[in-house]
Amino acid sequence: MAEPGLLIIGASQAGVQLAVSLRTLGHTGPITLVGEENHRPYQRPPLSKEFLRGSVTEEKLIHRTGRFWEDNDIRVVTGERIVRVDKDADGSGVAHAASGTTFPFDRLALTVGARARDSGLDGSDLPGVLSLRDADDALELKSRAPAASDVVVIGGGFIGLEAAASLRSMGKRVTVLEAGPRLVGRAVGPETSEYLLKRHTELGIEVVRNARVTRIVSGGDAVGGVQVDGRFLAADLVLVGVGAVPNTELAESLGLDCRDGIRVDEYAVTSDGVTVAAGDCTNLPNPFPEAPDGDRIRFESVNNAIEQAKVAAHTLTGDPRRYTGVPWFWSNQGDLKLQIAGLSSGYDRALVRHDAERGRFSVLYYRGDRVIAADCVNAPLDFLAVKNALAARSTIPYDRAADPAVALKALTVGT
Repeated sequence: MAEPGLLIIGASQAGVQLAVSLRTLGHTGPITLVGEENHRPYQRPPLSKEFLRGSVTEEKLIHRTGRFWEDNDIRVVTGERIVRVDKDADGSGVAHAASGTTFPFDRLALTVGARARDSGLDGSDLPGVLSLRDADDALELKSRAPAASDVVVIGGGFIGLEAAASLRSMGKRVTVLEAGPRLVGRAVGPETSEYLLKRHTELGIEVVRNARVTRIVSGGDAVGGVQVDGRFLAADLVLVGVGAVPNTELAESLGLDCRDGIRVDEYAVTSDGVTVAAGDCTNLPNPFPEAPDGDRIRFESVNNAIEQAKVAAHTLTGDPRRYTGVPWFWSNQGDLKLQIAGLSSGYDRALVRHDAERGRFSVLYYRGDRVIAADCVNAPLDFLAVKNALAARSTIPYDRAADPAVALKALTVGT
């Protein structure tokens, strides 16, 4: 058994950031980072884009070199799936892996992430029907893509559109099937959805909205197509991207409060008062300054994983800092870089800035006289201006922001 200390279960973005932040803050105690994948901790965002297209190698995805972990005295363990945790009231205990290996700890952190949601469709277990959540998924997709001609993507969210654009750039015939009335409907407004639809259609991707997929059809010993809305779409590769489910099983076995994720407070502390959690697996108080009291949310973003892990590190070192900040997200879909600042829920009017000549498109969302969010496509200066305005509790006057030739930064005013 290793020397007890902090045990971080989950070699995710949040897990890596937590370990790194603890050392940055001067924490000198033992740290063990355990991941169930047989890969060194790696970046996930490029899996559906640069890695799939072959513009980055596996090695480029690795978060830190082995030398970094050695120099910072952080023990990284791969290929160990934790199946049970015995924990005492003081927060110490022992974690048990499926292999029989045990990991004692004085304090526990859960950064266990989320998994791809099962489509529940008949035929989803056929060879050639894939999801895209981790490195093994990406490796299989990358190995099958060269031989594929017709690809069906089930789900018009971030992952689906990123992969669809990548596969289209590789010369594949791609059809996206979205169950809802618009693309990325949970994250962006209708104007942005329509703009993305137009741009992806121009790339040659067929997009079917309000699609009702009934089953995935066999073609011999592998996938052959998809039955949707009474018609058959031929496919030798099907990618399913219908959302993610937070991994809460370990937390539930420990008796922690789990509702749409592991519920934590603004200091990343779980309901037992000692265990911390961070990243995609958590449900947290909405950190957005404009959020209603008591509002909670589960973010799936690199930025949230990093910032919440930093908060958890401060908690563990006895210097608690509340998680407050402006949520932001990004999604690279071919030559479209979508950046989102703030949260648009509850907006009462929207303003579109479209510079067709330069290929820039932004939508600003307002509640009353205050800007609360923005969707920006290939408009990084608009994104930064809104993000900075939100952080400073400033705004951008609605009646002056429509002209895309005028820099939003110059219009920002205090409130």
